[in-house]
Amino acid sequence: MSMENTLAKINDKSAVIGVVGLGYVGLPLAVEKAKAGYRVIGFDVQQKRVDMVNDGINYIGDVVDEELAAIVKAGKLKATTDYSHIEEVDAVAICVPTPLDLYQQPDTSYVEASTREIAKRLHPGMLVVLESTTYPGTTEEVVKPILEETGLKTGEDFYLAFSPERVDPGNKVYNTKNTPKVVGGITPACTRVAAALYRNVLEGEVFEVSSPAVAEMEKILENTFRNINIALANEMAILCNKMGIDVWEVIEAAKTKPYGFMAFYPGPGLGGHCIPIDPYYLTWKAREYKYHTRLIELAGEINNYMPEFVVERTMKILNRYGKAMNGANVLILGVAYKRDIDDMRESPVLDIIRQLEKYGANLTVNDPHIPSFKVDGRTYESEELTAELLEKADIVLVTTDHTAYDYQLIANKSKVIFDTRNALKDVKEIRADYEKI
Repeated sequence: MSMENTLAKINDKSAVIGVVGLGYVGLPLAVEKAKAGYRVIGFDVQQKRVDMVNDGINYIGDVVDEELAAIVKAGKLKATTDYSHIEEVDAVAICVPTPLDLYQQPDTSYVEASTREIAKRLHPGMLVVLESTTYPGTTEEVVKPILEETGLKTGEDFYLAFSPERVDPGNKVYNTKNTPKVVGGITPACTRVAAALYRNVLEGEVFEVSSPAVAEMEKILENTFRNINIALANEMAILCNKMGIDVWEVIEAAKTKPYGFMAFYPGPGLGGHCIPIDPYYLTWKAREYKYHTRLIELAGEINNYMPEFVVERTMKILNRYGKAMNGANVLILGVAYKRDIDDMRESPVLDIIRQLEKYGANLTVNDPHIPSFKVDGRTYESEELTAELLEKADIVLVTTDHTAYDYQLIANKSKVIFDTRNALKDVKEIRADYEKI
């Protein structure tokens, strides 16, 4: 099939679109493509996810429940665990996890497995787009050779590109539809075909770059930029604490400069699938070129230390009131890695829980978005946040600044509060003894 025929099917929306991986990235993308008028088939190895999609039941915060139900009912979106249906699609996006292994090296096994399933059904004119965040070179070094084992040639028989996901869970302004998209194809034809599909689906600008490696590297740069600047904010918080200076007031003052400063904030550590993980893709790849990414790795050390810093501060605060950590009643408010979501991936609060348990604290946990969760095999239930629960605690740790919390109640009924998010900044009167990170 010629490029013109592929573009014609994309532009008249007769193309069938596949999305492999129906998680935080894949499901919102599948929904947007279906809303744009394409027939979409979602693929996932988890039967539970597939069943929920086919029943029109949403499980991702950034997807509107009613929109998912409507497009499923209209026959625009179906999900399956059967990869043989890839034969039906004209374009497919790979949105599977790319975690780090125990040695902080990229694990591309999910990408490779998905690509092999696609390769079995690869046909002329087909577009394949990798969206999973990974190290520069993955599309060309891992995905392309697997697809070309079929005998089909990239840029001639089929089209291959990389377009990084930019999902920010819980963001009320920017979502899959209106966030600008970067696209880099193996050849100019690959870029043109992939960009045409995204322009038909998204409202945000589609920015074309010269290669998949550029697109892969820019995604790593985005998250490394945030990682390093958060590390700077965390280091400032540690130093300000030693000097008796309010780091939050320092940041607010610095924000008044209209140029040359961008505010980043300290916290109990980094969470989510991107910012704590993505920089390590680059440090791993850099070794191939005999380069040591010192600044990136140092930022990682600082951010990884923050859960320990929180626990050390908690211990010192309790000590001032004649309390040992062993046996102290500690109430943790918030387990999700950021406000107003139910996502616990890489949440620093899990490390805080592990350390508090190690020191013998009696833990109680509340998160309005997470009814229960496990840490190292132990199940924790979210307790109802009441005045009695707050009064019982020797110290209350605010570890996620959910807007659902009644911060005035927390301020009135707690004995001691250690606020790692500056969540109580708008509370006018705080009766508890109060400390910030």
